[in-house]
Amino acid sequence: MMQAVTQQDRRGEGRIAVGLRVRLTYATVDDLVERFAVNVSRGGFFVRTREAKAPGTELAFELLLMGGQRAVSGRGVVRWVSPQGMGIAFTALDAQSRAVVDRMIASRERQGAPLPTPVIAERPELTPPATRAPTPAIPAMPAAPAQADLSVPHAVQRLAAGPVELDLGLPRDPRPAGPRSRTIVGIDLGTTNSCAAVVRNGKPYVIPSREGYNTVPSIVALNARHTIVVGHLAKAQRLSNPRDTVYGAKRLVGRPFDSKPVQQIREAFAYDVVSGEDGMAAVELAGHRLSLEQISALVLKEVKEVAQNHLREEVNRAVITVPAYYNERQREAVRRAGALAGLHVERIVNEPTAAALAYAYGRSVRQRVLVYDLGGGTFDASVLELQDNVYEVISTGGDTFLGGVDFDNRIVSRLLELYDAQAGCAFDGDRVALSRLVDAAERAKCALSERQEFRIQLPFLAMKAGAPVALDVTLSRGDVAALVEPLVDRTIAVCRDVLEAKGLRPPDLDEVILVGGQSRMPLVHEKVKAFFGRAPSRAVHPDEAVAIGAALLAHSLGTPEGVVLIDVLPMAIGIAQPDGNVRPVFERNIPLPSRKHYGLATTEDGQTELELVIVQGEASAADDCEYLGTVRLDGLPSGPRGMVKIAVVLELGAECLLTVTARELNTNRVVKTSFAARARRPVPRGAGTRPRRSGTGARALPPAPPPPTPARRLAGFFRRLLGREAR
Repeated sequence: MMQAVTQQDRRGEGRIAVGLRVRLTYATVDDLVERFAVNVSRGGFFVRTREAKAPGTELAFELLLMGGQRAVSGRGVVRWVSPQGMGIAFTALDAQSRAVVDRMIASRERQGAPLPTPVIAERPELTPPATRAPTPAIPAMPAAPAQADLSVPHAVQRLAAGPVELDLGLPRDPRPAGPRSRTIVGIDLGTTNSCAAVVRNGKPYVIPSREGYNTVPSIVALNARHTIVVGHLAKAQRLSNPRDTVYGAKRLVGRPFDSKPVQQIREAFAYDVVSGEDGMAAVELAGHRLSLEQISALVLKEVKEVAQNHLREEVNRAVITVPAYYNERQREAVRRAGALAGLHVERIVNEPTAAALAYAYGRSVRQRVLVYDLGGGTFDASVLELQDNVYEVISTGGDTFLGGVDFDNRIVSRLLELYDAQAGCAFDGDRVALSRLVDAAERAKCALSERQEFRIQLPFLAMKAGAPVALDVTLSRGDVAALVEPLVDRTIAVCRDVLEAKGLRPPDLDEVILVGGQSRMPLVHEKVKAFFGRAPSRAVHPDEAVAIGAALLAHSLGTPEGVVLIDVLPMAIGIAQPDGNVRPVFERNIPLPSRKHYGLATTEDGQTELELVIVQGEASAADDCEYLGTVRLDGLPSGPRGMVKIAVVLELGAECLLTVTARELNTNRVVKTSFAARARRPVPRGAGTRPRRSGTGARALPPAPPPPTPARRLAGFFRRLLGREAR
């Protein structure tokens, strides 16, 4: 976030209005109208600055587009100031500026946006009045009813009003109401972006968003009026209000708060990751605790409404995609999120499988392919046998903590090192400054896929001895490639493991299909070509293939000529033993659906209940696997130890969702069974100690390489910046 620069000029003894010129990041007036509207009311606008002028100060202001073209100009007076900036009331506008302001007001009303929020001023400039061309006379602006009271900052108004009930617009009962719609859409619920696709007249296509984009940012935010916004509106405030803007929720959904993965990555987010009521990971926005299922539901609801507006009909049925390496609990969480969004989830399908559907659509292919899916937050690799309309997955693997955001983090670390070298001191900016660094890193990464060099200019990034400090560096494609090469090597290690699991080698494949936005990076293409011995296919769109495949599957449901999917279990599922080891029940890569039987007997005299701790993973130690939940068997007949025997049936459906039933063999009576995904891993009944650790499976992947080695103070800085103490 940049400061808006102001300067007061004096000619002799005469005093004129302060000159304020703000260069924005919008290329066109249309872009300005749509995205800047939340900063403007009929009475004035808000500008972020660390050098706010005193109330009553008269201003002559100009709002410029990215290229320097003047969009809005006029005169105003400072009405109020806050630590974040100042509210400026209009006193005069020319006809052209008034027309632009009116368009902004209409846009804000159409979007339902709240009071003005801080402006994102990328390149604030000052043109002293003495050197500026004479400003033409501007007629006084006629009085208009103000939609926002600029006499008091809106943040103060909200606090003064006391606690406000947060309306998510989600039902309490997560069951879609009304009859099922005729149309079924395919939805790609992504880490960075989500989108919907549909088949019309035999042709699949991605449905454009309200703003005309093919994707909707998977971002949920709480704005200044205590209103939830989703998608592009939420993304617009990520720089100015990172603490109340939730992104990357796909990585956390369906995971316990105290699990190792959540504790390892929660420091990377500017918002607060907390424990929910059920012990699962949740987020906190302005004192309100939201589950990750609710966050995902809000994104799904936005995508659903985009589809309804485009198709002009009710849409409440969907096929939703998930990473192939999602565990059973994460898949169930996505299904519940869909129900909260008012959707009948007809099928949960793996993203690589959906991409293969898009690849083979309209072609009579008989091939063995590997889908390399590197998205914003996750990586999957799956080998499929394609035989006309039969799509059989034979091996799959992945990493749910490897994606584009990890590439961005490597670049941010490098930018912080360069800042330290330029400024001669450690970076001590705030959350907004860090958000600007993250945004610059992402822009540099994308640009360097098309060019060899990219210049990053971030003025007013922080303050040193009362003076603003900027960052001005140029990154090359080679610089970024060196930073992220270990991450790409991790994807190749997953591909190697997926092939070896079925005794395959790269020459045994007919095609390698790249999917996911991060797969565009030239380094990815080079590494894939080197490992597989062939250039990857460009037959599908990396951002749209998954949604297109989901739409094709949705279109085929219930039709005689529909596609046949045979999927596999991505990770083994087993039962934790009292000694801390895992007894496997379902092996990795077994075809779905599948059913297994498991025999139990009581271990104590008079025992009337038993518990089974279900875990998922390739490790032989229970503590090194993902805890899925505990199956509790109640109401067993009392008897001597070992005499009461129970047959447990574990079933995995086609979507890799687990159900458990049990029967007491002496009486052939069904035993009452409950499955609870508690936050803390319980100790199996009869175990004297917590399960101990032991060696991992033979097929364990190499550990994630450490990040580039910036100074240790860098990690401490992130923790201080995010408002948490180092642990």
